[in-house]
Amino acid sequence: MAKIFLARHASPDRDRKDIPYDIHPGPPLSPKGEQEAAALADFLKAEGVQKLYYSPFERAARTAQLIAARNGIPATEEQRLAEWREADEKRELVHERMWLVFEELVKASAELGPVAVVSHGGPITFLLLALGLGEATVTELKMKFDRYNPLPPAGAWSAEWKAETKSWELNLAFVP
Repeated sequence: MAKIFLARHASPDRDRKDIPYDIHPGPPLSPKGEQEAAALADFLKAEGVQKLYYSPFERAARTAQLIAARNGIPATEEQRLAEWREADEKRELVHERMWLVFEELVKASAELGPVAVVSHGGPITFLLLALGLGEATVTELKMKFDRYNPLPPAGAWSAEWKAETKSWELNLAFVP
């Protein structure tokens, strides 16, 4: 059995116009983002998450560091969870790198219990589609949340393997 949480980083400081959003390190978290990360930490603790993996971008790394410290769990930086560089990274490559990470997460979850990633809306979109969430549902969600993302800042999807149906059950599990 595997249960994986796909979390988006908390709210970044969008007032920082001197730091490109999609180029590493990207902007830091805003004060609101720090609060959102704490709320996400409490949710993931209640879900029994045992380990985190996170994007190297500052906003995702800080979100994960706050969660790990608050919950006393290990967190590992994973380059392949980075933000999608729409201008020069093909969709297929984002899908491929995210899927490879997801396969590793399935193995980790089988050993440890629930695990979580802290990534970005674009890359999470590719995983949700690959796991069977319909394009229409993804589009509807993108219209609901900020900046055309399928979840809000510090929001989390759960992906749980259901052996009886041999499929992933997807739920928008946390909205701060």
